[in-house]
Amino acid sequence: MKLIILGASAGGGFPQWNCNCHNCAGVRDGSVQAKPRTQSSICVAADDSADWTLFNASPDILQQIKATPELTPNRALRDTGIGGILLVDGQIDHATGLFMLREQKSRMPLWCADPVYEDLTTGNPVLNVLSHYCGVDRHALQLDGTPFTMPKVPGLEFSVLPLASKAAPYSPHREASVDGDNIGVTITDQRSGRKLFYAPGLGARTPEVFARMAEADCVMVDGTFWTDDEMIAAGLSTKTARDIGHLPQSGPGGMMDWLDELPRHVRKILIHINNTNPILDEASPQRAELTRRGIEVAEDGARITI
Repeated sequence: MKLIILGASAGGGFPQWNCNCHNCAGVRDGSVQAKPRTQSSICVAADDSADWTLFNASPDILQQIKATPELTPNRALRDTGIGGILLVDGQIDHATGLFMLREQKSRMPLWCADPVYEDLTTGNPVLNVLSHYCGVDRHALQLDGTPFTMPKVPGLEFSVLPLASKAAPYSPHREASVDGDNIGVTITDQRSGRKLFYAPGLGARTPEVFARMAEADCVMVDGTFWTDDEMIAAGLSTKTARDIGHLPQSGPGGMMDWLDELPRHVRKILIHINNTNPILDEASPQRAELTRRGIEVAEDGARITI
């Protein structure tokens, strides 16, 4: 299985356009050893395939496609390597990029859960707008773990699992989440049997999610915040990481402790990293702690074989 990290940052990117926090100011003036990142998205394909599943469509999608030759294979006058799109939630940083794909030659092949479809046809009616352009061929995700395939993405099988997190701010269930607001996805290569578990928004540990992670060969999970009070301490919010649906890396029961319990062969990668997170600084003690524990930090453009 082939995986390309198109974007590794949380909403707003890194550096964020209007932010002068330590990280953002430091990456601009060179005082912080860090790489800029666009907003979170990946694509995955079977080893022998030129057709990819796009996971989330960030506002940076056109920049990401231009940086990824695999997504423009040039087999016809109008062509794309994107054979299917799967949304893990309805957040702006994961869905607004669909607008930029409106020149699709045929109806956009889109997989999302019912609550996300509701949000993207009401509170943020992206899919309604697209009906005036390419249109959308929407497929409902089954939340019971039933495996499925995508007709235009050969060699891969998918299975989804509801996660404890938060719906988008414009969702009617923002403060009373329902199953399907946010999902994790297991992607299986049908030839090799190798598995990736992808969950960029993960707010709490459950036995079901840990079981999915433990059976995977690689996990790519929520790396948004280092501490629960990160945004409060920076003077940027009154809410904790958990308040907005993200499990912090540090502290009792944090993501690092969880990842430490996985079998030794599982590759561990953090994605969806907020601009305030000190792990972006490659010289920071927080990054050194991740390295000591065998946990990687996602970077734009990275190509991974699973």
